[in-house]
Amino acid sequence: MQVFDRAYVEAHLTPEKCLAVMEDTIRQERAGGCTQYLRTAINMPNTNILGLMPAYFEKGYFGAKIISVYHTNAGTGYPSHQGQILLFGAGHGEVLCSVDAMSVTQIRTGAVSALASRALARPDSQVLALLGCGAQGESHLRSIAQVFPLREVTCWDRSPQNARGLAALARELGVEARVCTAAQEAVADADIVCTLTPATEPILYRDWLKPGCHINAVGACAPHAREIDSALARNCRFFGDNADSVLHESGDFLIPMSEGLYGEEHLEGTLGDVLLGTLPGRKNEEEITLFDALGMAVEDVACAIALYEEAMQG
Repeated sequence: MQVFDRAYVEAHLTPEKCLAVMEDTIRQERAGGCTQYLRTAINMPNTNILGLMPAYFEKGYFGAKIISVYHTNAGTGYPSHQGQILLFGAGHGEVLCSVDAMSVTQIRTGAVSALASRALARPDSQVLALLGCGAQGESHLRSIAQVFPLREVTCWDRSPQNARGLAALARELGVEARVCTAAQEAVADADIVCTLTPATEPILYRDWLKPGCHINAVGACAPHAREIDSALARNCRFFGDNADSVLHESGDFLIPMSEGLYGEEHLEGTLGDVLLGTLPGRKNEEEITLFDALGMAVEDVACAIALYEEAMQG
C-alpha cells in the first residue's frame, strides 16, 4: 500500500494538474463513468463528527474520504478537520493507497471553483474577491489565476493577518491586491466572488454585487448554514456540483426555499451539465451566476487515483 502525505500531495498535485483531473472527473460523474454518493455525517458522543464520503469509478477503483470534524479542537493547536482518502482496487478490493485528505481537499476545491468560474463567469473577468483568506483562499487564488488574467484581488477575512498574508501571495503571483476591512468593500467591483468562510449566517448580499458577477459559494455545507442572503439565492442562476447534495445539504439553497422564495426547480443543474453542453452556462453579460460547491467524493477519489497511477508509472 502506498502512503501519500501532505508534502507528497502538494508536490505532485499542482493546481494546473488538478484542474485537468477535476474537469475529467466532473464530466465523468454526469456521463456515468463514476458514481457519487451522499456523504454520511455521524455525530459522536463527544459532540464531534465522523464524516464518510464514498465513490466508485468504472475504470477499476473505489474509495472514500474519511475525516474527523473536531469543533472542540479550537485553541488546542490541532486542526478542526483531519483525515485520509483510502483507494481500493475494484477487481479484488485491495487497498492501493492512503492519501492525506486535507491537502487534496484544499487543492481540488480551488480547482473546481476555477472550472465553475471558467464556465459561468464573464470571459473578461479580471477582479477576484476572496471572502475568507485561509487555506482555501490560497487554493482559490492559485487556481483561478490559472484560468483568468487577473488584474486585482481583494481580500477580506475576520483575521486581518490572514487577509494581509493572502494579499502578499497575490502580489508574488504578479497581481495587484488590496486588503479590505469589510466584505461589502471587497466585492463592490468584483467580477468573481468566492465565499470561503465557516459562517452560518450570510456574509454576502445581493445588493452589494454589480451586474454580471459570478459567485462560488464554498464555505457552507450543512442545511442550517449559509454564506449568501436569500435575495441573492433567489435572484441568480443557481448551479451546484451535485443536485442531490444541494437538495439535502445546502443551506444556501434550502433556507430560502423554506422561506417560500422558490422550489426545487430553481436549481438550474450542475457544473457537469454545463461542461458536457447539456445545459447552457452564462446567457448574458448582466445576469448573476452562482456555483454552490458542497464537494463530491468522486473529486477526492479521482485525485487519489491520479496520484496512485503517476506513482506506479514513475
